[in-house]
Amino acid sequence: MSIKQTFYFSTLITLLITFSCSDPSDSNENLVDNFDRQSILENVTDNIILPAFEDFNAKTAQLEESVTLFSNTRNLTNLETVQSHWVEAYKSWQHVEMFNIAKAEEVYFLQKMNTYPASVSRIENNINTGSYDLDTNNNNWAAQGFPALDYLLFGLADTNSNSLIFYQNNENLPYLNYLQAIASQMSQVTDMVHQDWIATRDAFVSSSENTATSSLNMLTNDFIYYFEKGLRTNKFGIPAGVFSANNTRSANVEAYYNTTQSKVLSLEALVAVEGFFKGKAYNSTAVGASLKSYLDYMTEDSTISTAIITKFTDSEQLINMLDDNFSFQVTSNNNLMVDVFNKLQEGVVLLKTDMLSALSISVDYIDADGD
Repeated sequence: MSIKQTFYFSTLITLLITFSCSDPSDSNENLVDNFDRQSILENVTDNIILPAFEDFNAKTAQLEESVTLFSNTRNLTNLETVQSHWVEAYKSWQHVEMFNIAKAEEVYFLQKMNTYPASVSRIENNINTGSYDLDTNNNNWAAQGFPALDYLLFGLADTNSNSLIFYQNNENLPYLNYLQAIASQMSQVTDMVHQDWIATRDAFVSSSENTATSSLNMLTNDFIYYFEKGLRTNKFGIPAGVFSANNTRSANVEAYYNTTQSKVLSLEALVAVEGFFKGKAYNSTAVGASLKSYLDYMTEDSTISTAIITKFTDSEQLINMLDDNFSFQVTSNNNLMVDVFNKLQEGVVLLKTDMLSALSISVDYIDADGD
């Protein structure tokens, strides 16, 4: 057999093997995308984003009002009211953090509201000098927002009674002033982002094409980024030492000083991401067009979406096994924290690889820890 004949024969064999081994599901690649992408944007914006921001805006305003009341009348009841409003606002925050887009991204909303762990040295320096910029100085991201309030409300003394004594001491008025400044700034920036969502609603939902800069593509990427970074990495991976050669960082948990809230906040975040994926309305059982329905349409079944929801469920079960205090969990049995991280990572792969591939949406961010 000549060299040319051998080449043709080998090519024929290769083609036969390729066609015989092809996956029947590859035919989905030829499926015409006639899904109404705008319907997802309308449902998500009108029934999830806007209601969630309205609720969060109201809760941050309520938090600011309670701080003002406590500043005027420093008693235990008013202190505990501030603490309670901090918890409720922080839980509500878990439902809006993933929407780091448009005005929120422009004003560094996420960084100003929830950069943790709080920098105690920076907070103390700001208080002692009385000179600080919470709007444009990114060095103050870790000295403001929920983590800074966590320190000021729960980290200055071992009990509420002792915290009250601290704040009743007029020598500590600078701490009270800083508490007011942070609460006020949180309320103002939240209202700004909320009003922008209202003003740009129509333009946002009309940008439904499949391009890198369209609303749906950016929103989908932000959702996955939050699931991967905000939930998986920040709440579990970093404290558990996954990214630091197994050197745990128990002080890096969310709500470090209020030792009863770490698990509460992570479960709230999981509810938020699952609700977004399913298209479930905020504070309602109504369900509309969503990434799930879009994915089911493009794959012509619910195999991938079911697997994703299963990861949500499995993760919830693992989180419920943890101690309320994640800092204690890290030091007592860190393996359980790692288990949650690993389960969430399985969800990352399904969302970032399987779902985006099926929807022909490109990843618009870079990570260094792999999928």
